[in-house]
Amino acid sequence: MDFSLTEEHLMIRDAARDFAQTELLPGVIERDNAQTFPDELVRKMGELGFMGIMVDPKYGGSGMDAISYVLIMEELSKIDASASVMVSVNNSLVCYGLEAYGSEEQKQKYLTKLAAGECIGAFCLSEPEAGSDATSQTTTAIDMGDHYVINGTKNWITNGGRAEVYLVIAQTDKEKGHRGINAFIVEKGTPGFDIGPKEDKLGIRGSDTHTLQFNDVKVPKENRIGEDGFGFKFAMKTLSGGRIGIAAQALGIASGAYELALKYSKERKAFGTEISNHQAIAFKLADMATEVEAARMLVMKAAWDKDQGNNYDMSSAMAKLYASKVAMEQSVEAVQIHGGNGFVKEYHVERLMRDAKITQIYEGTSEIQKIVISRGVLRD
Repeated sequence: MDFSLTEEHLMIRDAARDFAQTELLPGVIERDNAQTFPDELVRKMGELGFMGIMVDPKYGGSGMDAISYVLIMEELSKIDASASVMVSVNNSLVCYGLEAYGSEEQKQKYLTKLAAGECIGAFCLSEPEAGSDATSQTTTAIDMGDHYVINGTKNWITNGGRAEVYLVIAQTDKEKGHRGINAFIVEKGTPGFDIGPKEDKLGIRGSDTHTLQFNDVKVPKENRIGEDGFGFKFAMKTLSGGRIGIAAQALGIASGAYELALKYSKERKAFGTEISNHQAIAFKLADMATEVEAARMLVMKAAWDKDQGNNYDMSSAMAKLYASKVAMEQSVEAVQIHGGNGFVKEYHVERLMRDAKITQIYEGTSEIQKIVISRGVLRD
């Protein structure tokens, strides 16, 4: 058992930290207010290899491991969770899905550009009545011989307006249940594919989230991923890896909140001394440090399981469940330690608190994670 990071991992972490501090931190409050994220920053993340972290270099990726992915996600999320969710979706849900299950033609046509950051992808599973219940897809894909015709609505889609490549989960044969679901690659600009208005969100306001409409959208047969009926399995396998990314995002929000609270406690004075010298604050910091470290261990374990080729369904669910809980609790504590200053945007912690909540919801709510974990526990 070795808990130390390699020199390469340390270099990757430091590179991500430097980018976050020098590129993401300036303007992060303004981006949150305006609900924008510049294309220039997306390109820079692509140039640094952040958009295809675990993709084989032969497909334009960085060829790094899941531990590297977690380290990058944590550092980005400390500063701007809107940036890190773009990285997470593009890596965990889109690039991973295509590399693991796509055809060679699909990889050459789409994965190479996505991994290099030349374009960005979106994963389209959620619907108005099919979020956590992924089997209840109402979006349909009718087999027309040499192509499919897709009709339906997808909502809460991260990168919904920015993406150029969309992985769409749809029902082909309702009578077959989850075995009648398929996954398709849909390109932006395809006739009948419309992008709705941007959602006005509580947190991660810099990332664009949209509802997507599919009205008789024709998709060639070669854009189906895997064999007929593979879509549900594709979505579940992909989301297991996605949980590692969101767990790392939650860890970053939590550790970012803790670091800001620690720094502030050493600067702010009350009753003649720095507030860190008061036991009430010191004990809060002790709890925060302990819980952040516990979350980090769970997240690293899940990433390690993935790197080792182990089944990581349970470890990724545990990591996401706990890290998202810690992110929510520690960001609230960070606001409390800042007092009145924590309630204003200048000190950053109120944004981290708002960003934290979504980590308990997307890519499987905390309740869904408990279902995954309990099934694993009872099966054993």
